[in-house]
Amino acid sequence: MSENTPRDSRKLWIGFSAGLLALLLAVSFVPVLPAQGGQSTPDQSLALFEQVYRFIQRNYVDDVDPAVLIEGALQGMFDALDDPHSAYLLPDQMRGLTDTTSGEFGGVGMYINKPVAREGAGQYIEVVSPIEDTPAFRAGLLAGDRIKEVEGQSTAELTTDQVVDLLRGRPGTEVTVTILRGADIEFPVTLERAIIQIPTVKWDMIDRQIAFLRIIQFTPHTADRVREALQDFRAAGYRSMILDLRSNPGGLLNGVVDVADLFFDGGMVVETRGRVAGENQAFNARSGSIVPGDIEIVVLIDSGSASAAEILAAALKDRDRALLMGTTTFGKGSVQQVRRIGDGGFRLTMSRYYTPAGISIDRSGIAPDIEVAEPELSDEQQQAYAQIRRENLLRDFLADQPDPSAAAVSGFIADLRRRGLDPGDRLLRRLIRMEVNRINNREEVYDLEFDTVLQRAVEHLRR
Repeated sequence: MSENTPRDSRKLWIGFSAGLLALLLAVSFVPVLPAQGGQSTPDQSLALFEQVYRFIQRNYVDDVDPAVLIEGALQGMFDALDDPHSAYLLPDQMRGLTDTTSGEFGGVGMYINKPVAREGAGQYIEVVSPIEDTPAFRAGLLAGDRIKEVEGQSTAELTTDQVVDLLRGRPGTEVTVTILRGADIEFPVTLERAIIQIPTVKWDMIDRQIAFLRIIQFTPHTADRVREALQDFRAAGYRSMILDLRSNPGGLLNGVVDVADLFFDGGMVVETRGRVAGENQAFNARSGSIVPGDIEIVVLIDSGSASAAEILAAALKDRDRALLMGTTTFGKGSVQQVRRIGDGGFRLTMSRYYTPAGISIDRSGIAPDIEVAEPELSDEQQQAYAQIRRENLLRDFLADQPDPSAAAVSGFIADLRRRGLDPGDRLLRRLIRMEVNRINNREEVYDLEFDTVLQRAVEHLRR
């Protein structure tokens, strides 16, 4: 390798100096505002934005549509809030908001969310909860599952609204999602899109004394349905109640306050607090409870219980009206408002919910009084479950016999075990029952045979 000659070194130095001078000249033309105390005022920040915007318009190498720049800036502004519930909404996303409020839309039936960034956590879209009696629910998707891909497209860099757009489509068409469960269990699930009719309430008597009430979501009609259920319970002579709020993603604030009216004779249900005075409100129950004070209540909650479901659970707990059983709730304790801008708009967090005890549940959730979790699968069981899903073994079994006998179910489970696939007898039988109910259009209000949390609640009330 030869040494550089003095002439070569001189050329290098001249080239370096010229490049440095060009860089300094370029930097000198970039708009800069002096910082005062390390923090700019709003007017300074807006002036800086305008200078940069105009500099790009005049100097960028290609022509660029001003609307594209503004739209990108708006999206970046909401991303900078680091709030999964605040977002800039494109025109089609604004139109999609009316779908869920109307109570019917085309899709696969699950509420999803983008987790707040945390070190070491994959930022795939997370399932808050599947909607009961929908394709996602019947496919066995669970709260806490992560959607790694939709039709081969990673969700890591997509917003919640973008993934919603991918999942929705014409009823009858299929969409394949790749699910991550636990640490490293991965399997595909193909879902057939359908018209999603959002249910609200189911109820029945477990025995002569214990009533079972499941609130699936809070809508303007939920309170009427709960009132109807409570009247049936009173006619049946109930002495205690299990209120199931598991996998309830929430819904309307007025809906949950109206339901709380049926449990309380006045007093606070929830309050909201924000920076704007108009966002500070207390929501109180009206007098006229139709649930007698001597009715013992157990509320079932899990990580899929969110927003309005958490409001009701917290009010019942804080006011010593019910015992909470299950696992810690989701922690969606913020209130958003939607504003329209042209054909698009935005969704912005304006306040947070506070329980009657003055506790914010946002990002922390509500812990149960008695923790009861569904049994966790071992790594081997998770792998077996994933393989059964991948190879559609359950669907193939029920294709030949949609209403199998107990002997046929036991034979199917034995065949799986001979193949080395054993996710656990309880899980398999519960999955088979759910699929059989779906195929034969049967409605099951509760499952006292395989639902271990419900079993524990019934035992508690009977004691």
